[in-house]
Amino acid sequence: QVQLREFGGGLARVGDSLRLACAVSGRTITASTVGWFRQAPGKEREFVATEWSNLQTIYSDSVKGRFAVSRNIGNNEVYLQMNSLRPEDTAVYYCVLSHSRSGGTSPGDYVYWGQGTQVTVSP
Repeated sequence: QVQLREFGGGLARVGDSLRLACAVSGRTITASTVGWFRQAPGKEREFVATEWSNLQTIYSDSVKGRFAVSRNIGNNEVYLQMNSLRPEDTAVYYCVLSHSRSGGTSPGDYVYWGQGTQVTVSP
């Protein structure tokens, strides 16, 4: 059974940095696409970032240049480094994993989801 569990959410102020981690069990991430989505209150789930198995990355325009997705094969973990945080980054962040080596930016591209971790950025 594949399970994803996020860590590292919490409170931050504008301009701060946070690093989210996602521990994956039940499947190696080596040949998978991994990534992150987020959902703010009253809004639809939104693509944040993804990393293909060849380590190519894709970012939403809203986080490009501020966030970075990465993986640690040895630990089977996925990370999201978030810098220069803004109030509009406040959301529940979800770690995702796809069977595909080159997954897309739609929620339907991802089979496995974590339970989510809250990130709140205050002015």
